[in-house]
Amino acid sequence: MGGYGEQYSELQKLNTSVIGVSTDNLENSTAIAKDLPFPIAYGAGKSEADTVGSWWEENRSLIQPSDFVLDHEGKIISATYSSGPVGRLEAPDAVGYIGFQESQRLKN
Repeated sequence: MGGYGEQYSELQKLNTSVIGVSTDNLENSTAIAKDLPFPIAYGAGKSEADTVGSWWEENRSLIQPSDFVLDHEGKIISATYSSGPVGRLEAPDAVGYIGFQESQRLKN
């Protein structure tokens, strides 16, 4: 999530909201969120993972990273699901993708 904090000003220029979701409890999530410029939801569990189709890792009780980009109408235009540390949507890539999508939207 820290990478999104670092790219937050670029995301704001693109009129983009960022919301993080954590499996941590309130205390741990609050500690994580204190250094981030966007809100963090906490306490996500297996039912939330199942709702969005993310991989729930039983042995560590966590949701592997899942990233969603929604357009101005709330339609998912990109979804990235990871089963480990490889394949995550990194913040600079998100900025580039959102910037491209926004430029295409403005052309129409």
